[in-house]
Amino acid sequence: MLVGVCDFPGSYAFPPAGYGGIERWLWAVAVGARAAGADVHLLGPDWLTDLEHDWVRKPVRLEDITAGSLAERELRATGYDLLVVGHEYPSLPAWTRTWNELDCDVATFQHSPVFQHSDAAFDSKRSRLYCYSPEMVERYAAQRPVPELAVHLGLDEGEPPSVAGRDLIWLGRIDAEKAPHLAVRAAQLLGRRIRLVGPVFDDEYVQRHAALLNADHVEWVGELGGPAKTAAIREASVFVYTYARTYVEAGAAVFGESLRAGTPMAALTWRTGTCAEAALCDRTGAVTVADPSTDDETASELLALTIEQAESLKHTDAQEIGMHRFDAARHFTALAARS
Repeated sequence: MLVGVCDFPGSYAFPPAGYGGIERWLWAVAVGARAAGADVHLLGPDWLTDLEHDWVRKPVRLEDITAGSLAERELRATGYDLLVVGHEYPSLPAWTRTWNELDCDVATFQHSPVFQHSDAAFDSKRSRLYCYSPEMVERYAAQRPVPELAVHLGLDEGEPPSVAGRDLIWLGRIDAEKAPHLAVRAAQLLGRRIRLVGPVFDDEYVQRHAALLNADHVEWVGELGGPAKTAAIREASVFVYTYARTYVEAGAAVFGESLRAGTPMAALTWRTGTCAEAALCDRTGAVTVADPSTDDETASELLALTIEQAESLKHTDAQEIGMHRFDAARHFTALAARS
C-alpha cells in the first residue's frame, strides 16, 4: 500500500517537537503506516527537510495543483492507495478536485468540534471520517464517522519502561479552555506539588488565576518536546486532565501520551461520553463527571478524590494497556480499513 500523508499551512512544524494537535496525529499516522508495512510519502512543503534522509518527501499540496498540469499527471501516475489529511480538506473544493483525479481513498480524523463539512465530503467507504469519543461521533453523525482513538506522536518521543513517579503533572496549552487552575487547586487540597507543562495561550486567564497558578506548590515548566516531554510525563505519579465546562475535546493527544509513558490519569469531565471515558479504563485512570453548575471549588474537591483513586493504579499496567490502545501501527491499520 502506498500512503500519502499531507501537511497543511500552519504555525507548527511537521512533525512538531512540542505542542501540536493535527500535526502530531499526521506524524503518528506516517510512522504507523511504515510500521504496518506500507510505503509512505510525506506530501507538502512544511515537512522538515531533515526527514529526506529517511522518508520520501514531496513538497506539493493537492489544493495548489492545476487541472491537467504535469504535477497532477505525476501524482496520478504515482498510484496512491490512501491519502491522510487534516479534517478540513475533504470539504475543500480545490483539494477534492485533485483528489478525485488520483482515484484513491482518503481518511481524516476530526480534530475540531465546530468545523462544518460539505454534504459530499464523506461516503464512509472511499472517504472516511474518524472520531474519538461518543460525544464527537454524535456531533458528526451526518458524516457517518468511525469511532477510533487517535494516536499522536512528536519527534523523538519514544517511551522507556515506566517508573512509579512522584509529583502530579498537567500538560497542555495554558488557557481558559483547558482550565489548569482546577488541577492546581486539586493538588493544593491534597498538599501535593504539580508541574504545569505547556505554552501560555491566554495571558488574561493566567492573570485572573495568578494567586493560585503562582502558589508555592506549582512548578511552571514551559513547553517541552521530544525526550524531555516524555520524561516529564513518565516521572509523574498521576497526569491530571481538566478542561472548561463548555469546551469539547475532539482529539485528546494527552491520553495516549500519558498512558504510553506509564502514567495513570485523573480526569475531570462535565458530561458523559467524552474523550476521557473513551480512552481510560479502571486500570489506566479515574474519571469524575461533575455537574456543570458545580463551582470551581467543589469541582476541584471531586478532582482531588479522583487523583487519589488514580494514584493507586500500577504504572506498569497503564503502560502495557497504553502501548496497545495507542499503538501507531494499530491506528493506521484501522484508518486504512474500508468498512
